[in-house]
Amino acid sequence: MTGVCVNQFPTAAGKVENSPYERLSALGITLPPPPPPIANFVTHVLEGNMLYLSGQGPREADGFLHAGKVGAGGVGVDEAYGHARLTGINLLSVMHDALGDLSRVKRVVKLLGMVNAVPDFEDHPSVINGCSDLLIEVFGPAGEHARSAVGFGSLPGNITVEIEAIVALHG
Repeated sequence: MTGVCVNQFPTAAGKVENSPYERLSALGITLPPPPPPIANFVTHVLEGNMLYLSGQGPREADGFLHAGKVGAGGVGVDEAYGHARLTGINLLSVMHDALGDLSRVKRVVKLLGMVNAVPDFEDHPSVINGCSDLLIEVFGPAGEHARSAVGFGSLPGNITVEIEAIVALHG
């Protein structure tokens, strides 16, 4: 696809970033290889002009997974926000692997953010904002999405967050 990207938007410095890759570069982010599935499922399903992404967690490029309970005496909101941002990077990696070009993304439609939290934790949205903020930084207005942010008593491997996504693609 050639021409002007429909997802152009100005940065704080006033420069127009033309592609998700330029925005990632400006943020100092290099996409890691997509994380492999941890059980009997695939990382994504491409159906028509929709991409459905399986849940990803806060996995570093070297395979290290951030684990623990968010809330009282465990992982704090700011740290968990960072884990959700890292999870967003992993979702972008799967998107890139599935699509070959992040410029094919028309819109991030929906996120489901799951937080491994203590029972009285109440700030799930602030944690999942780590992923939401990243997607808006990378895709501009096309990164704005519907979302659920909920607490769970546990997640696989005791990871702090897991996030799945639904993405609409250019025809």
